Amino acid sequence: MSTTAYHEKKRLTNPPATFKLKIQRREREISPAHWETFELQYRRNLNVISALMEVRMNPVTADGKRTTPPVWDMSCLEQVCGICTMVIDGKVRQSCSALIDDLLLESNSDTVMLQPMSKFPNVRDLKVDRSKMFDHLKQVNAWIELDGSYDLGPGPHLSNEVAQERYAYSRCMTCGCCLEACPQYSDDNYIGPQAIAQARLFNMHPTGKLNVDDRLNGLLGDDGITNCGNAQNCVQVCPMSIPLTRAIYETNRDVTVNALFGWLKK
Repeated sequence: MSTTAYHEKKRLTNPPATFKLKIQRREREISPAHWETFELQYRRNLNVISALMEVRMNPVTADGKRTTPPVWDMSCLEQVCGICTMVIDGKVRQSCSALIDDLLLESNSDTVMLQPMSKFPNVRDLKVDRSKMFDHLKQVNAWIELDGSYDLGPGPHLSNEVAQERYAYSRCMTCGCCLEACPQYSDDNYIGPQAIAQARLFNMHPTGKLNVDDRLNGLLGDDGITNCGNAQNCVQVCPMSIPLTRAIYETNRDVTVNALFGWLKK
C-alpha cells in the first residue's frame, strides 16, 4: 500500500473526535511567553489557519478559561504572500498549507504546537516583525533601475536556461522559512540565503548587470555571504523549492572574483 493510500485509510477509519492546538503566546514584545491549549472539533482537511480562526471565534482554553483571541498574520491563504509563516510542531512552514490531518499523522498525537519564528522580533503571539528581511533586500539593491530605460523598447533577449533559473529565484515570497532554519542567521551576523538569492536573480538580468557591483559589495560586510556555514537547512524548508544553495555558491564566486579583480573594470 502506498503512503498516500495508507494515510487516506487511516483518516477514514480512525479520525479523532477532537484535537488540541497548543499556542505559544505573548501579550506584547517585552512580555514573557506562555502557553495556552485549545480543544477543537476535528474536521477533515482543516488547515492551521482555519483552526486558529475557530479559536478566535471562541477563545476558551481546554480547561475552560476565557482568554484573548490569538494574533497571527495571514493574507492570501494560497502560499503566495508568505506572511503566515510560523513554527508548527518544531518545523517552520506556511500555516495556510499545513493540514491538521497531516500534522497529527506526523506527530502521532492529538496535539499541534504553534510557535512564532524565533529569528525575528515577536510582536504578539504568533506575529513577528520581518522588517529586517526587507532591509537586507535594500542592502543588496534587489531591484532593477528603470529610470531612463523604461521607454527604450523591448529589453535584451534571455536564453531559456537563464530565464528558467531566474524564474526559480523570482518565486521567493520573503516568508522567512530559510532564515528561521539557518543556524548562522542570528543577531545580524549573516544576511541569509533569501537576500543572496535575490541578488543572484537581479545580477542575472541584462539590465540588472549594470548595478552588479552594488549588489556584490552589499554582500561583503561583516554580515555578508562568507558567513554561510553550508548547513543547507534553507533549501530543505523552502516552500517554493528555490535552489538557494546554488544561488549562494554562484554568488559567493562572483563576490570573490569582484573583490579580487573588480578594480580592473574601473
